[in-house]
Amino acid sequence: MYARVLGPLTLTEGLRTITPRAPKQRQLLSLLLLHAGQVVTVDECVDELWADSPPHSAHSTLQTYVMQIRKTLRSAAATGDPARARLETRDRGYLLAVGTGRLDLHQFEKLVEQASLARIARDHAHESELLHRALGLWTGKALADVVCGPLLRTRLSGLRETWLAALEQRIDADLRIGRHHRLIGELSMLARQYPTYENLHAQLMIALYRSGRTADALKAFARLRRTLSTELGLEPSALMRDLHADLLNSAPVTESVYLPGPDGAPVTLRPVG
Repeated sequence: MYARVLGPLTLTEGLRTITPRAPKQRQLLSLLLLHAGQVVTVDECVDELWADSPPHSAHSTLQTYVMQIRKTLRSAAATGDPARARLETRDRGYLLAVGTGRLDLHQFEKLVEQASLARIARDHAHESELLHRALGLWTGKALADVVCGPLLRTRLSGLRETWLAALEQRIDADLRIGRHHRLIGELSMLARQYPTYENLHAQLMIALYRSGRTADALKAFARLRRTLSTELGLEPSALMRDLHADLLNSAPVTESVYLPGPDGAPVTLRPVG
């Protein structure tokens, strides 16, 4: 069995789709998948499914949903899959055990971890490749077709931040290996989607500057400044102001454009190509 949560909820066994259709069952399965390998307590399950208004029959209804999910998993196990998923009952909850490589979220997290090691080794080409593969696992908004309660919403919010951090790191790796021309379109779209996100704007400015479009890079900074002032009453950070000053001065040999290094400290980028 293979499970996907980085997009619509999908369970497949070979070419066969075995995804549950009942909304509450899908919601519970999603909660268990996002915490695969960990115990989710009965109280947490009830809180997710019914929030502050659980019915008197909440615990017995939950047991029915668990039984239905187990039936779904057994249908996959009937094919002889050695890495089948198992839903185990623990003292105060349930643990969903998923075989290695059988959940897209786990694959994503492993690739991001490997990319971080490549970053430390300053192998930015390999880092970029790993992150492209990791982000390619996303087929849309995580659990886009699942009704989410408070626990899922919190988990998905954190997952969204993890996705954004991986995207930012992948763009950074691509900049370091000279792919600035290719990034302009993507970064322009992301800057519109996240109009107050300074790091993405810094990356857009760097890509434009490295592509010989200094005027457009300065316009990107001006848009960011207006947005921050209008929406948040803030000025760009010192780092962004330093980047703006560097572009104005056309840093001739060493561009004092700073991006986080593998240890978190800034590094100076030199012209590429």
